[in-house]
Amino acid sequence: MNNPSDLRVELSGGESTTARVYAAAGDPPIGATLILGHGAGAGQQSAFMVDFARALSVMGLDVVTFNFLYTERRRRIPDRAPALEACYRSVVETVRREVRSAARWLFIGGKSMGGRIATQIAAADPDLPIAGLVLLGYPLHPPGRPDQRRDKHLPLIHTPMLVVQGSRDAFGLPGDLEPVLARLTPRPVLEVIANGDHSFKLARRNPSAQAAVYAEVQAAIAGWITEICDAASQSRSASSNR
Repeated sequence: MNNPSDLRVELSGGESTTARVYAAAGDPPIGATLILGHGAGAGQQSAFMVDFARALSVMGLDVVTFNFLYTERRRRIPDRAPALEACYRSVVETVRREVRSAARWLFIGGKSMGGRIATQIAAADPDLPIAGLVLLGYPLHPPGRPDQRRDKHLPLIHTPMLVVQGSRDAFGLPGDLEPVLARLTPRPVLEVIANGDHSFKLARRNPSAQAAVYAEVQAAIAGWITEICDAASQSRSASSNR
């Protein structure tokens, strides 16, 4: 089992939060770091976050999870967007400084709200040193309120993006996301999980089938990041040889 190490992240106002670093255990390592922010209702110690971080580290990624400050302080209601964004930016700065592979290839994203906040900091700062975004269940709108869209900022992002969405996601069906993603450059990759909900859980309880779905998602993430890094490396090599 890959046990993480703790990383203290200093925030503004003298506050701090805890990140966890799951070092790459794959051989050979991919040589990239993925930061995953948690969803609104559960912190980095949730089974989903821990399982994904451990599985992805075994596949060769350095994975970093963290608590948004409200979770670190054991509050249930998320902070407002500016505070969430400031926390995520501080995590990015700390990880780039403390995790070696992050200085070369850094990907950010997260589950639901964590992924949304990642897109917001990427949209606000075109110079943010990231190679791509991984969004696990993008919350396009609150359940039952499709008119309250959360996509106006997405066209400002010009970084590769992987979106994994369940076909039963109450926060946004794949069919609702497709026209949004089609307008982005570069066009994001959309992976649809058949019969999956917002957390990719299947409609019928079946532990082995559920484990297979999670493994499929994790393999898709590792494979996509590997492709992005390989393509960028080839581009850099070609440029240096001109």
